Amino acid sequence: MTMTLRVVVPPHPLISHWITMLREIATPAPLYAKGLEELGRWLTYEAIREWLPVRTEEVNTSFGKYNGSIVESRVPILALPLNPGGIELWHGGRNILPNPNLFIGGIPESIEKNEGIIIYLDQITDGVNLLKTLELLKIHKVESQRVRVITALSAKEGLQRIGEAISDLNIYCACIDEELKENGEIKPGIGNPSLRINTKTKGLH
Repeated sequence: MTMTLRVVVPPHPLISHWITMLREIATPAPLYAKGLEELGRWLTYEAIREWLPVRTEEVNTSFGKYNGSIVESRVPILALPLNPGGIELWHGGRNILPNPNLFIGGIPESIEKNEGIIIYLDQITDGVNLLKTLELLKIHKVESQRVRVITALSAKEGLQRIGEAISDLNIYCACIDEELKENGEIKPGIGNPSLRINTKTKGLH
């Protein structure tokens, strides 16, 4: 794995709690979807901690003037959920992001020059699907420094493949599992998110 690939696994007890809920095979669909949403919230918080541009602005307090920091909302952010599980992660992340744009189903035809990109996908298995998305972004001249990847779980093999192909990429996940089985499943993993949230009750979000 190249040293330019930065994989962040935040040591937060709530993140550990929700990844454990996803691992449990008896977790019901609504709670499983809620777990993805909560991980999306906490991982997005970590991903944008030092990424969002801010400006100094003078405000009026009850006791006079104060110079504070304000998030520069004029800088656009594009959210790209890549699968049903990615959409659940996005449900949590959207409450953190200031005025994000959303595109579901691939890559938009045009991307603004200064737009930050956040990719949401439920898990990184062999890394192939994520690399395809990153290559499409490269066609739009989006450098990897402008991209943040948020995923619930990553396989070590997939991270190695991505690190060998893409430089200066930041990935935020709840856990890294060592083993990727021949059928593409991560062990111990979180099951198949698309199947496990398929029976989710309506009205959860």
